[in-house]
Amino acid sequence: MQHESKIEAMGLTMQQKVLITITSVAVPAVVVLLFYVKIDGYDLSFLPAVYATINGLTAISLIAALVAIRNQNRKLHERLMKLSIAFSLLFLLGYVLYHMTSATTVFGDVDHDGVLSADEKLAVGSSRVVYLFLLASHIFLSVGIIPMVLVTYVRGITRRFVDHKKIGKITWPIWLYIAVTGVIIYLMISPYYI
Repeated sequence: MQHESKIEAMGLTMQQKVLITITSVAVPAVVVLLFYVKIDGYDLSFLPAVYATINGLTAISLIAALVAIRNQNRKLHERLMKLSIAFSLLFLLGYVLYHMTSATTVFGDVDHDGVLSADEKLAVGSSRVVYLFLLASHIFLSVGIIPMVLVTYVRGITRRFVDHKKIGKITWPIWLYIAVTGVIIYLMISPYYI
């Protein structure tokens, strides 16, 4: 009984919490597993530019959604947030498809041999540290944002606006950071794609 009251205090039903938990664990697990699946014979080398663009569109829709809610246009805000979720799902699909069909690209690997030589490492200098920091924070936050987006979304569509706003103030900037760093990461590594 006490457990149920904690869930209700979160503004979620038991079923919603279970679905959010399963999704939050399953999505990253499936992505990791799919990295071990390699499919040859498909040239999807165009996908990084596509999913970087989708990240950019996600950032734009998130900003537009914030403007909409600040202008008290809940319907437009809701549509833009659903669009942001759709963009994020499209990004994930493109990302997985690309990595299932392509070799890993190493930042600074000018000769495309998959190994960063001492000369290549020296040539990229501190930009590699910046790239790796952005990449690590992007990936780490991408895993954590899944339950946050789902909880925020459920609170919004169930009209629990006070709770929605509380978590939305945390979810939104993290999600925006992920979207923007996705574009920056692509721009930084794109010269090293084969």
